[in-house]
Amino acid sequence: MGPSDASGPRDTQALLSTAPTMEIHVERPLLNQEQLEQLGHWGPAPRTYQWRTWFQCSRSRAHGLLLKYLPVLGWLPHYRVREWLLGDLLSGLSVAIMQLPQGLAYALLAGLPPVFGLYSSFYPVFVYFLFGTSRHISVGTFAIMSVMVGSLTESMVPEEDVQQGLNSTVENSTSSDHVQQATQNARVELAFTLSVLVGLFQVALGLVQFGFVVTYLSEPLVRGYTTAASIQVLVSQLKYVFGLQLGRSRSGPLSLVKTFVEVCRKLPETVVGTMVTAIVAGVALLMVKILNDKLHQHLPLPIPGELLTLIVATGISYGVNLNKTFGVDIVGTIPAGLVPPKAPNPQLFARLVGNAFAIAVVGFAIAISLGKIFALRHGYRVDSNQELVALGLSNFIGGLFQCFPVSCSMSRSLVQETTGGNTQVAGAVSSLFILIIILKLGELFQDLPKAVLAAIILVNLKGMLKQFADIWSLWKANRLDLLIWLVTFVATILLDLDLGLAVAIGFSLLLVVVRTQLPRYSILGQVPDTDIYRDVAEYSEAKEVPGVKVFRSSATLYFANAELYSDALKQRCGVDVEHLLAQKKKRLRRQERRLKRQQKEQQKQQQKQQRKAKQAASPNGTSISVAVDASLGDLKGRDVEDSRAKVSPANAQEDVAAGGQEEARAPEASTLKALGLPRPDFHSLVLDLGALSFVDTVCIKSLKNIFRDFREIEVEVYIAACHSPVVTQLEAGHFFDASITKQHVFVSVHDAVTFALQHSRSGPSSPVLATKL
Repeated sequence: MGPSDASGPRDTQALLSTAPTMEIHVERPLLNQEQLEQLGHWGPAPRTYQWRTWFQCSRSRAHGLLLKYLPVLGWLPHYRVREWLLGDLLSGLSVAIMQLPQGLAYALLAGLPPVFGLYSSFYPVFVYFLFGTSRHISVGTFAIMSVMVGSLTESMVPEEDVQQGLNSTVENSTSSDHVQQATQNARVELAFTLSVLVGLFQVALGLVQFGFVVTYLSEPLVRGYTTAASIQVLVSQLKYVFGLQLGRSRSGPLSLVKTFVEVCRKLPETVVGTMVTAIVAGVALLMVKILNDKLHQHLPLPIPGELLTLIVATGISYGVNLNKTFGVDIVGTIPAGLVPPKAPNPQLFARLVGNAFAIAVVGFAIAISLGKIFALRHGYRVDSNQELVALGLSNFIGGLFQCFPVSCSMSRSLVQETTGGNTQVAGAVSSLFILIIILKLGELFQDLPKAVLAAIILVNLKGMLKQFADIWSLWKANRLDLLIWLVTFVATILLDLDLGLAVAIGFSLLLVVVRTQLPRYSILGQVPDTDIYRDVAEYSEAKEVPGVKVFRSSATLYFANAELYSDALKQRCGVDVEHLLAQKKKRLRRQERRLKRQQKEQQKQQQKQQRKAKQAASPNGTSISVAVDASLGDLKGRDVEDSRAKVSPANAQEDVAAGGQEEARAPEASTLKALGLPRPDFHSLVLDLGALSFVDTVCIKSLKNIFRDFREIEVEVYIAACHSPVVTQLEAGHFFDASITKQHVFVSVHDAVTFALQHSRSGPSSPVLATKL
């Protein structure tokens, strides 16, 4: 952004602050949903069936799929050699200088021989060069992934079990070197089998377009998890710093606490030479990093402190013979050359499947988070699904060559970007440099003390340990995010990395549900001389429209909060709807019983009058027949007809009048006023449903109940600001019927309020200007 661009927002802000008040004049007819659909010629959006394109075959589609799943073919032919090559070479060399010591150290963290860290720094990096979409992230060994692998290798393949297995097959007890070699082989097999399984998970998730899964890992969750994992790393390296021999490796809940307690208990057994070596190496590394931070603007490349520490420490160890003289544990034999590919052990899949999925998700989350940061910074796009495929292939192919699971390193990615890296050519250069070390130079580091590698790991935790500052920043910004951070941190510390991640995700999703159950409910008022409605509790000038209540919820309405929504609505309206309805039903029943008693009394009086009329008519002979051939039935029939003819005229008029009066009084008799009940101080209720993104059957039933209950207490209900997809879902759920139509749904709150005011006056149904400001 240039200077002119930067000044743009400031100039706009100054212009708006000094400009006179601007007015908007809008005149349009009042619109409900039915009128809007007619005016806008609404029709259902055409559906697109993406699965149909999966079976289409054409040359362009084949070319597009090839470029999608092999991105290097898209950008490498357009590589700008003059502009990018020098930066990528320097960046690749700088990353390789970091990759070498970190690869050795993180292999130790994973419970494996250091050379396998070099393998994991070569194969996966080159595979990602072919399939990745990020230009700046550095794939390879990473502390979090290594500690997750280490917790498995040390717990599932403890040295004691291997020794017992060897002793049971050999008559004499085996040597410690033989036991150690067998343990390493078993752990290596478990690690590369785990890598293959992780790769399969990631590739499968990427092919089914499951890259969105990372959206469930919020930034506070990831930062809290990585901070807790850094504590796991720190505790796991204490035995190398103090030269301690701990007992059986632990995993599962409270394993970190138990390991730390054991380290503290065995501190008297510290090997002084090992501790001094670790302290000296750590101090030297810190000084170099501080120097790099101070002079980064003046140095073309950062000082390779880790590589220099490795070289110096290896030279001192070889010259002084630290291993034999001071008992400092060293790396040992580093075989030269590459190892042949080896098939994974399928028998381990069942035991590793849960941990493999957790490692796959964590590794992808870290990689895509960094990838998107760099993509936004440099103006290109990262495909999350292709990143899953690329990372999965890196782990799968790497696993076949005995690599352990890898991801993206934060520190190396920053170095790759700041030293001029433009593409993944820098990653290819760093992998080739590592290949040279594997083939020719690896054996030079056989005398490297393990305490130096532990110091490298601990110093590189500095960035993640700084994340403890999130507690203070989140306390001020968002305390619910702070709660996610703390729960993730504590769960990961106490329950181990896999269970901790599961608890963190579950808690984060639960908190989302809780947030929707505890939204902000508001009664809205109109801002003077506008069509804008805001919360009367927040805006002092916003006034409620007389006779109309406008209610809004800040969250969508669904099964988990539908009942809470109804309760809050009735509470904010200030009407005890249930009590009022109960009283109304009670008085109506009482009125009905009274009417029935009156009808029975009227019938009795009519019967008495009829009998009196018959008795009065008998002496006059009006009902005596002289027809000899008439039957008794005919006599009775004629007698009844005669009596009716003489008695009914006056009574009939009275009955008709009474019936008409009763029919006229019936509606009035059922009103709250006629029943002696208090009426609400508003005649209309407007539900602002602008926050709804979807509805379910429970929501539809709840809205129907609201319409029914408030109409029972003589309050008409309207819906406002409902989005078109929500209206479609309401229609599909049979929300609309003869009593609730789309004419009760309005395009805005102001339309609904205007209609409610006009409707209450029973005026003519002429068009109304909903907005005239």
